[in-house]
Amino acid sequence: MQATVETYDPTTASGSALTDEGNRLQFDHAAVEGGHLRHLRPGQRVHLDLDAEGTVTGLRIF
Repeated sequence: MQATVETYDPTTASGSALTDEGNRLQFDHAAVEGGHLRHLRPGQRVHLDLDAEGTVTGLRIF
């Protein structure tokens, strides 16, 4: 799923992203670490990996 980073706190490695459909999804440090990302910033385009319940399990640079 494609999205745009809305918020990101580098101290906790968590934040939120807005999907192209307008849904806000929260992500935690595990999702960021799963995507092997070094930096994220608000406005950055990402691809979200979701589990069956819609929880973000990974982020990748789009």
